[in-house]
Amino acid sequence: MQHWARRLEQEIDGVMRIFGGVQQLREIYKDNRNLFEVQENEPQKLVEKVAGDIESLLDRKVQALKRLADAAENFQKAHRWQDNIKEEDILYYDAKADAELDDPESEDVERGSKVSTLRLDFVEDSNFKNKVNYSYTAVQIPTDIYKGSTVILNELNWTEALENVFIENRRQDPTLLWQVFGSATGVTRYYPATPWRAPKKIDLYDVRRRPWYIQGASSPKDMVIIVDVSGSVSGLTLKLMKTSVCEMLDTLSDDDYVNVASFNEKAQPVSCFTHLVQANVRNKKVFKEAVQGMVAKGTTGYKAGFEYAFDQLQNSNITRANCNKMIMMFTDGGEDRVQDVFEKYNWPNRTVRVFTFSVGQHNYDVTPLQWMACANKGYYFEIPSIGAIRINTQEYLDVLGRPMVLAGKEAKQVQWTNVYEDALGLGLVVTGTLPVFNLTQDGPGEKKNQLILGVMGIDVALNDIKRLTPNYTLGANGYVFAIDLNGYVLLHPNLKSQTTNFREPVTLDFLDAELEDENKEEIRRSMIDGNKGHKQIRTLVKSLDERYVDEVVRNYTWVPIRSTNYSLGLVLPPYSTFYLQANLSDQILQVKYFEFLLPSSFESEGHVFIAPREYCKDLNASDNNTEFLKNFIELMEKVTPDSKQCNNFLLHNLILDTGITQQLVERAWRDQDLNTYSLLAVFAATDGGITRVFPNKAAEDWTENPEPFNASFYRRSLDNHGYVFKPPHQDALLRPLELENDTVGILVSTAVELSLGGHTLRPAVVGVKLDLEAWAEKFKVLASNRTHQDQPQKCGPNSHCEMDCEVNNEDLLCVLIDDGGFLVLSNQNHQWDQVGRFFSEVDANLMLALYNNSFYTRKESYDYQAACAPQPPGNLGAAPRGVFVPTIADFLNLAWWTSAAAWSLFQQLLYGLIYHSWFQADPAEAEGSPEARESSCVMKQTQYYFGSVNASYNAIIDCGNCSRLFHAQRLTNTNLLFVVAEKPLCSQCEAGRLLQKETHSDGPEQCELVQRPRYRRGPHICFDYNATEDTSDCGRGASFPPSLGVLVSLQLLLLLGLPPRPQPQVHAHASRRV
Repeated sequence: MQHWARRLEQEIDGVMRIFGGVQQLREIYKDNRNLFEVQENEPQKLVEKVAGDIESLLDRKVQALKRLADAAENFQKAHRWQDNIKEEDILYYDAKADAELDDPESEDVERGSKVSTLRLDFVEDSNFKNKVNYSYTAVQIPTDIYKGSTVILNELNWTEALENVFIENRRQDPTLLWQVFGSATGVTRYYPATPWRAPKKIDLYDVRRRPWYIQGASSPKDMVIIVDVSGSVSGLTLKLMKTSVCEMLDTLSDDDYVNVASFNEKAQPVSCFTHLVQANVRNKKVFKEAVQGMVAKGTTGYKAGFEYAFDQLQNSNITRANCNKMIMMFTDGGEDRVQDVFEKYNWPNRTVRVFTFSVGQHNYDVTPLQWMACANKGYYFEIPSIGAIRINTQEYLDVLGRPMVLAGKEAKQVQWTNVYEDALGLGLVVTGTLPVFNLTQDGPGEKKNQLILGVMGIDVALNDIKRLTPNYTLGANGYVFAIDLNGYVLLHPNLKSQTTNFREPVTLDFLDAELEDENKEEIRRSMIDGNKGHKQIRTLVKSLDERYVDEVVRNYTWVPIRSTNYSLGLVLPPYSTFYLQANLSDQILQVKYFEFLLPSSFESEGHVFIAPREYCKDLNASDNNTEFLKNFIELMEKVTPDSKQCNNFLLHNLILDTGITQQLVERAWRDQDLNTYSLLAVFAATDGGITRVFPNKAAEDWTENPEPFNASFYRRSLDNHGYVFKPPHQDALLRPLELENDTVGILVSTAVELSLGGHTLRPAVVGVKLDLEAWAEKFKVLASNRTHQDQPQKCGPNSHCEMDCEVNNEDLLCVLIDDGGFLVLSNQNHQWDQVGRFFSEVDANLMLALYNNSFYTRKESYDYQAACAPQPPGNLGAAPRGVFVPTIADFLNLAWWTSAAAWSLFQQLLYGLIYHSWFQADPAEAEGSPEARESSCVMKQTQYYFGSVNASYNAIIDCGNCSRLFHAQRLTNTNLLFVVAEKPLCSQCEAGRLLQKETHSDGPEQCELVQRPRYRRGPHICFDYNATEDTSDCGRGASFPPSLGVLVSLQLLLLLGLPPRPQPQVHAHASRRV
């Protein structure tokens, strides 16, 4: 077998030496040494420069934010409240007006809205990826808020003056994107104006629930939610509580910590979390699922619930926010005030706020609930029906904002958010936020107002930050990344745009963006702590196609970005310390090399693919490389490579590499007969963006990415020494390869390493494309006892055919498998169409043996950014679930028609008509995103790579009478494993099949992960206490009884099967007058 292995190694090496052109390309670079310079990437200088540029970019946004916040406070202070303001008095652009006019069932169409809505013209703007109008602002008002209420009309009145400030900000900084004021009343005014993205179903957008608003409106929170599950809480009330808890969880961000418990006579956590945990997306999902399992039984025991909550908040042995502390209690009512508990745990300092929620329709005395909230600096809310849930589970933020408002200028600090998906289509953004305070006085005295008016925000697209990072000088495997105090990435090549649910923040941890190890944990901690650092590590990286894992060396360098909570890192492989910079001052040579980009030269010089980079501002992009090349050539006929509108570095390097790869055709390829060695093509790809494929006809079947930096073969070749085989990608679910057209090939590539002036660099990759079928035949010959390739093997007394991959292929299996465990070649003809599949799908028994004998090892990880098709909905009954059905006697009783219970029932049924599934409307569908067919999910990924065994190895697959002997040996200077094994004699010993395919997963066990939380730091500022805070406004029972006529009419419509639109509800407190 070792003899066969040497023959295989020699054959591969011989072909690559003759056709690969590695040596010839080295000589070409040396011959053209005067046409380029070797430049150095100095990591520390690079990362400090980029950090400084990002700081400057964000600082310009900060100045604009401060101007807006100051102006808003002054405008509101000067505004005179109007009790008699009417809808027709207000003129503004309603961002949802066009969609509502197109909808005959719109509430404004039904009511004949008197609001004077502007009709605007819009122009397409590539910066916003949207149609905009720069002369006006747009207003978005949540669906469940009545646009004609006095509070909203006054809000629209005074915020109109912000329009001129928005416009002036843009004049001073034309790069500004969305400028937004999110009001505590729910009104959003943003600039420039653009139509709201019309949802397919009900629009649930409320600015007060956006990550940037929550982060800007209050300091971090430690929250314990306790839910009364005594026997009196049943049916509709319990469902309301479950939904309320889920909505409450959505008001928390990753800077917050939370736990949820249920109580009756005893208190217990609803989930496996026994202490406060970070309110990240995955932990909140655990809570939401656990809450649905709550069952009502027993008697009410407030004492048990509150003692549990206070114990949770006093636990100092865990990571937590260490700022605002609060208890949120949901109950249907009770008489006990548990004063002794408050005296023991919370008085006299009252460091924990208590918020109480009376849920459902009942006749209990709510005075004890009001007292609890008022005695502990909290607030009392009522949730009689589903329509009151969203507003009443977010208004507590007003109370938490009081210390911030009272702190005045000290609290006016800009905060930068986590990454999230912009609701208006910008993609991934971060937002600078600044709270806006009410500066008016509550009365004739000097009593200071405690209300937060809202939050001012300015978006910065991640793409704008990326433009400040080095483009192509870092090489294919070098990159810049940035993280925040939570360890979440702000920049990273593995960060994907989120298209499934824009309501969730994009929280990809650095250790999930890369393959986690101890060195990276140490780097992450240092970055979060705001330190500078540099470290060279040996680590694992996934290939671009996520099929392979390579062990590589990387240099990490990092610095903090001043005036922000971000830290910036730079990753460089050692071979990317230096790079080439073309110096084509000779215009005649420029023209000569440029001509080799013309399609007319392809027949003799091979086909050229150019990387779709931004070479010039006026270059039209295209996904079709032929069309992109055409656009490029047309532009180059109008401008020169030295034009100011072009990136001279990119253009010069592209043209230089065009000439260099053409010389490779002359010296190595043109005079060779590829058919002699059964080659379909030869190719070269370069850092400069050129991929040249020879001969020209081979380009028809070239499927690799025209951007070398995005081509898996290119990046893997740079990271691996020797020849890297890449079989065609095959999925187990797809049909086998079709070999009839003789175009199925196996790529073999290797990096070209140069040594120039003592500097080592790898500016190109060259390779060949093997004809699969011809090389499968060649493989059988090389792994046989044949002494001459053209002489057929004869079996006789002096020959040993039992160990021969050609003659004895009925009993002997001979295969080449790559380092990822994928089949490359086989002596079995029926397996040729399975080339490219994971070998466990071909021979599960043998692959398991190779894994068990350490030829392969496995790396498992999770993709938290995956999008999955939605699960089919359950409970497809025609009616809402669990609804109280009135009796005939009820219908005949006029008192029932005017009761709160009837009105509550009406609301439930009405909301049930809006939501396809009661209390569980899919956020993606509710928001109406075009991608609502998919939802975010977690996928488990498994990659295999070579283990510790390097030598030749023999072993037996023990299976009784069905045992198999196999031999395995690595081929030197390749990523191949040569395996010879006996074919299985019987099938009684089927082994478990190793899986490589990505599978749906719930991710790692969250209950275990929270016991060892990853290191993080909260925001540096905390405003949770102010001695002058007035806590007298602590809630009261308030209801908005409908008129008898309206109620009876709408109820009859409902009973007749004519679904009406809901009457708008005024969700604003009297104290919200601004």
